[in-house]
Amino acid sequence: MTNLIRINDEVINSDSFVKLLKLSGRFDSLIDDIVQEKLAVHSARKHGVRLTPESVQQRSDQLRRVNGLHRSVEMKRYLESMKVTPEEYEMYVTETLCFEKMMEQIVTDAKVEQFFRLNSPQFDSIDVSHIVVDSDGKAREIMAILGDEPERFAELAHEFSIADTRGHGGHVGKVLRGALRGDVEAKVFHAQKGEILGPFASPDGTCFEIFTVNDKSPASLDDDTKAEIRRVLKEQWLAAQASEHRLEVM
Repeated sequence: MTNLIRINDEVINSDSFVKLLKLSGRFDSLIDDIVQEKLAVHSARKHGVRLTPESVQQRSDQLRRVNGLHRSVEMKRYLESMKVTPEEYEMYVTETLCFEKMMEQIVTDAKVEQFFRLNSPQFDSIDVSHIVVDSDGKAREIMAILGDEPERFAELAHEFSIADTRGHGGHVGKVLRGALRGDVEAKVFHAQKGEILGPFASPDGTCFEIFTVNDKSPASLDDDTKAEIRRVLKEQWLAAQASEHRLEVM
């Protein structure tokens, strides 16, 4: 075990550090990130992704400048402080580039556009506001008022809602499919602009939610949608890769 940190008389070694990561809930996300990168590197090698020495050197120089290491002696001290050899650092740079090159092949503009064509309804969006209260009776009273005076939605949200959106008149903003609970989403996405829906009880029955649809936007391949599709394609590919490899967290 390697000692990592000393605070007065307390020493935190590598074993204790891993346990702290696990207890704090940060271990799994860190492992996931590392596994994803390694899976991409293995796949890149399998598919013959090639890197030129020049590209590796260019990336190494970029990272060196980002860290403010402008002289070779500074770089040497930097690596020594982390107990990393030049060969290990070069491997890190190489694998980082392999990951990026593999992702460029997996998530191309053509694949993004194809995914959008096949799944465009998934990217429809609506702009909604809501009111959240802690009793069914109160929710139904508010629904009765809104039935006669729907224009008072923001006022009633500000007065009665227990959600953190109350200060904005209950305005939630743009919502994509998948952001709401299934049974709620089906009704809200099929509602007309200006329609008021609810109340919907939470799964544990402790609160009740009323929605109004402020606007509806059919799917468009804008920058936000492209970013979401890239994320989905990346996750799908990585999940497929994971099924082809033997993974074990020690």
